Amino acid sequence: MTVTPSRTPRADGDADGDVGGDVDATVVASARPTARHGKRHGKRPRKALGNAPAGSPEPPAGSPEPPPASGGFLARAALITAVLSVAGSLLGLVRDQALARLFGAGRDTDAFLVAWTVPEFAATLLIEDGLAFALIPAFSMALARRARGAGGDPVRALVAGTLPRLSLAFVAVGVLVAALAPQVVGALAPGLPDPALAIDCTRLTATCVVSFGLAGYCSAALRAHRRFVAPAAIYVAYNTGIVTGMFVLGERWGVRSAAVGVAVGGCLMVAVQLPSLWGQLRKRDAESGGVAEEPRPLGGAIVATVLLFALCRQSQILVERFLASQLPSGAISHLNYAQKVAQMPMILSLMVCTVTFPVVARALAEGDTERARDRVQRDLALAACVVLLGTAAVVACAPQMIELFFQRGAFTGRDTAVTAGVMRVYALGLLGQTLVGVLARSYFSTGRASWYPAAAMAVGIVVTSWLGALCVAPWGVYGIAAANAAGITVTALVLLAGTAGGPAGAAPRRGAHRVPRCVPLHVPSVLRELIRPVGAALIATPAGAIVGSRFGDPAAGLAAGTLTVTTVFVLLGWALGAQGIASALRSVRSATRRLPYVPSR
Repeated sequence: MTVTPSRTPRADGDADGDVGGDVDATVVASARPTARHGKRHGKRPRKALGNAPAGSPEPPAGSPEPPPASGGFLARAALITAVLSVAGSLLGLVRDQALARLFGAGRDTDAFLVAWTVPEFAATLLIEDGLAFALIPAFSMALARRARGAGGDPVRALVAGTLPRLSLAFVAVGVLVAALAPQVVGALAPGLPDPALAIDCTRLTATCVVSFGLAGYCSAALRAHRRFVAPAAIYVAYNTGIVTGMFVLGERWGVRSAAVGVAVGGCLMVAVQLPSLWGQLRKRDAESGGVAEEPRPLGGAIVATVLLFALCRQSQILVERFLASQLPSGAISHLNYAQKVAQMPMILSLMVCTVTFPVVARALAEGDTERARDRVQRDLALAACVVLLGTAAVVACAPQMIELFFQRGAFTGRDTAVTAGVMRVYALGLLGQTLVGVLARSYFSTGRASWYPAAAMAVGIVVTSWLGALCVAPWGVYGIAAANAAGITVTALVLLAGTAGGPAGAAPRRGAHRVPRCVPLHVPSVLRELIRPVGAALIATPAGAIVGSRFGDPAAGLAAGTLTVTTVFVLLGWALGAQGIASALRSVRSATRRLPYVPSR
């Protein structure tokens, strides 16, 4: 399935302020706007190449350049990415349900979840927040050089200079993790009752270092080319492999079957993307007549900064598992199930940024800092509204969610009560998680090494560790979840403060090609905009909880509570003038307006 931008993008798209409001990132300079808002002057953006239908979210197969980032294209790309990501998240929920039903919330599950730390870290470092922050700006700059007529093919030169080196690094780290599995388990969970099982699972999951690394590389390259379907489908393939492994091998191998599924699922993540990436590189090589360019490796400082940031961010999981391993059996499982469900609103809220990150990086590569700033501030407003709506629903309907999703088989009513309570505490940090995800992209989209995000994340880890150590004794898993929420919120505030003032906040004039240290934002405006959806969520949460509690059936209670939360939040947000709600509605209209019409037979 493919998506192509509309052939004549709306001239007034930027004034709307929605997802689809970005200007064409690949047009010539004469087509750029002459003012921050309002109508565009000069030449119209060039038409998309090829004959693909207008409702397609990717360029036609023969297009040598990424498609124009028109309003309809970005909105449709975000919609398709969200749909496939929701499908992957639902399969992840099926995965967690299968794990809970087959193995419960006891010592076996705790052992696997310690090994699960490896793919969690690998996903953050190599797919989501790590290498993507280095590779997408690098590919965007290579594409910008190609568009300016650079000799040879800068994109293929980048691949030749990075992929072999990174692949060797992935293999070396994977082998090292497998060899040091006993030490890894001992460091992560020193109080684990069955470390041998955790060691076996860790050795199996260590394979994902290689598969996730290759999958993350493919995803970054394809997103920079504005091809989003295959990268968005990777978690569908991944979770399919895990679920299949548990049901096929679970009776014979126990919880080790889930670790085998992780290994298989990682390979599937690469397989679903290779055809698209190979087609892009092969076609471009044929068009360039085989003219080669010197390989261009990534700068070591850039890789180091993004990986350190991602490592610090994922270290929150290490702190949680370390503290929970000293509590009674099942504590790690309760934290895991609560976190997986609570994070779904955050994952959905960042789908917009997944699509617009290459656009921001390309704008900075072309010296258009103002357009990058407008894009990031709109993303912040929209993502905040999405995650706060989800937070209100999670807090209001937590018992119904956990009972409906997990309470069956070995997962008891007591497990439901504890997990629902932990999930409500976790949800308090969802806004911070989303802000960190959006703001980190504003630093790394410049393609320059920046140590500030890692330092901000380190401050949050210190807060999480300190509060967790203080709260674990009196409040158990609830104290650990509260420490997590506090730490990530502190990190978000530090990152936001760094986008204003000094070199990071200085906005160069339009047309200047000096790349800033991050995308400069107007912090007071961002804070004022966040207050509006926060107020709407504070009212919608108790309303949804009251309505949901009136139903004995968890499905009915969840449906009624979620509907109440959504209605109250949207109406209040609209009345308060929350920009993100209006942007979301415009984005939906933009995404669906140009979908191809298929007449009935």
